[in-house]
Parts: sequence; C-alpha cells; structure tokens
Amino acid sequence: MKRFRFPLRPVAILRAHLESRAREAFAVAVQRYVGTQETLDTARRRATQLEAALHHGRSGSFNAADEAWNLQAYRREADVEIEAERAVFAAAELVRQRRNEYLEAHRQAEVVRRLELRARVAHRLAAAREEQAEFDDFAGRRAARQKPFFAR
Repeated sequence: MKRFRFPLRPVAILRAHLESRAREAFAVAVQRYVGTQETLDTARRRATQLEAALHHGRSGSFNAADEAWNLQAYRREADVEIEAERAVFAAAELVRQRRNEYLEAHRQAEVVRRLELRARVAHRLAAAREEQAEFDDFAGRRAARQKPFFAR
C-alpha cells in the first residue's frame, strides 16, 4: 500500500496557522471588550455615588462654591462615563470584526480539512481495492495449481 500524501498539505498548514492567529486576535478583542466594560461599570458606579452625594449635600445649607465644584466634578465623571461607553462600543465593534475574521479563517481551514478527509477516504478505498485484487489474484493462482478433485 502506498503511503498517503495530501498535495494540499502546505495550504492546510498555512490555513491552520491563519485560523490560530485569528482565534488569538478574537480572544484579545474579547479581553479588551471585557476590560472596557469593567471600566464603564466603574465609571457608572462613581457617577452614581457622586449623584447620591450631591443629593445628600443639597439637604443642608446651600453653598454656591461647593455646588459649583460638585457640578464640575459631576460633569467630569459624566464625561468619563461617556468616553467609557464609546470605548465599549468600539471594543464591541472590534469583537464583531475579529469574530467574523475568525469564522472566515475557520471556514477556509475547514474546507481544506474536508478535502483531506475525502482524499484519505479515497486513498483507503483504493488501497482496499488493490488489496482485494491481490487476494483474488492469489486465490485464482492457487485454485489453478490444484488438481481437480474429481478426475474424469
């Protein structure tokens, strides 16, 4: 039986490598998204705490300087929250893009894997046919050498 040789093996190796790199890029994008989501959660928590402090501070006497400073701090926190939301949206878009790239690389690698599988099946079938032909030839030669059981 001849040894199996897949002619597209270099292509399969290259596509597997590209699939691996795309998977890693997707994982990095997911990690970045999770990090930006955590940053957004922190910014929202800080803004909520500042809002609570502002509402609590208004229950006492009014001080214009303190209120101006508090409002300015609240605006800074709101700006940080808005930037964090933008970062989350950008990271989500990057995750979507990397996922699509990974899926495409996976599809391309899968095409070569299926071609290799079909070639292996065809090779095994051809080898089995060749082996059966050898057995048939051997049995035919052996039968031809034997003397007939009943001689006339």
